[in-house]
Amino acid sequence: MEILLAIVVASAVIFFGALISMGNERQRKSIDSLREQVVLWAVQDLKIKREHLAQNVQVTDPLGWLNKTASKVCGYDLKLQVLEMFEEPQSLICTSGDSSVKIIFSPLSPADIRRIKDGKQNRLSQFAECQPLLLLPRNVSVHELSVLNGGHLFDLELSLAWRALAGRDLEMATRLWMYEYS
Repeated sequence: MEILLAIVVASAVIFFGALISMGNERQRKSIDSLREQVVLWAVQDLKIKREHLAQNVQVTDPLGWLNKTASKVCGYDLKLQVLEMFEEPQSLICTSGDSSVKIIFSPLSPADIRRIKDGKQNRLSQFAECQPLLLLPRNVSVHELSVLNGGHLFDLELSLAWRALAGRDLEMATRLWMYEYS
């Protein structure tokens, strides 16, 4: 009798556990669906706002814009000064106002740079001696500048500022990588 009662109680616990688990799964799917709808709404809302603002985007002071954006990421004013522009791989070499920190801006991520260094690219190897992007020290601090930390018009402003500073267009660039070292 006790064994039968124990089996019934264990079966009831397993049955109710399964019911609760199925209910939780249904709620999770509903919450995921709701979250997805909110994200789609937010993206659409940003697209509408960006469309209105994108028509009159201007970067009157490209170096000031780059300094302001980089300062948001670093947490202090760098007072950037442009030293040199490299075409291949594309990079902009700057220094801080007190010349204590060198900063390299490039659309190439650290993974892209490693791929270039590791690859057998004869054309780039001849420039490796003078290209600071390919000779970065180990203690380099890497920051990614994007719409998330540079403002919701970052990609539009980036193309305008880069064209003014470097004299070249960044095709479809949505991120800029900042390599900072002493």
